[in-house]
Amino acid sequence: MSPYFILLIALAAAGATLIGGALALRLRDKLHLVLGFSAGAVIAVAFFDLIPESIDLGLQYHSVNTILTFTALGFFAYTILDRLITLHTHSDDEGVHMHGAPRRALVGAGSLSSHSFLDGFAIGLAFQASPVIGGIVAVAVLTHDFSDGINTVNLVIKNGGSRALAFKWLLVDAAAPILGAAATLFIRVPESALSLILAVFAGFFLYIGASDLLPESHHKHPKALTTVLTLLGAFVLYLAIQIAG
Repeated sequence: MSPYFILLIALAAAGATLIGGALALRLRDKLHLVLGFSAGAVIAVAFFDLIPESIDLGLQYHSVNTILTFTALGFFAYTILDRLITLHTHSDDEGVHMHGAPRRALVGAGSLSSHSFLDGFAIGLAFQASPVIGGIVAVAVLTHDFSDGINTVNLVIKNGGSRALAFKWLLVDAAAPILGAAATLFIRVPESALSLILAVFAGFFLYIGASDLLPESHHKHPKALTTVLTLLGAFVLYLAIQIAG
């Protein structure tokens, strides 16, 4: 497969990220609804894509228990990191974010951007295996990166970051899959290691969705509609992943 074709798909993934982020910026007044949808989408990506993909890639090298242990390590590592960053910081009753919040936004957005880098890396590796596998992975990545763009903007804004900072992180997130795909032209990661990396990021995403985005989406807002949006986000991502194979 031509490296130019792989990079073209990575550019499409970057475009999907930008579209998702622009949507989140435009709908800032309805941020709780977007957060509800995003929470479902992030959790669905972990359950329905990252964990199964890490098992499929790593089963010949590791036991399922080992792979899931790395998922748990990712979850608890992110928990510890989040607690250290937000120690003695919280939102007050007026919703004003304290000093630690922008650092939390940086870690969250950085994690999502790192995942986008792996998305691009996965595109390159998949096309090295076969065009069919590459096509399936590309469809999944385009869906994920649209959600990633939304989630990146949400994480920055809800943790006290400005729209300008959110846009800068959106650009980083959009560039990440291009860099990831380009890296596969020079670097090869063993499937055994890649499977564990994906498992760790699944743990990250479970924490971000369940412990960060989901509670924030219900804060001071009616719970019925945000719950419906959360379930819808999970269902949309589930369908997209199933269609992608």
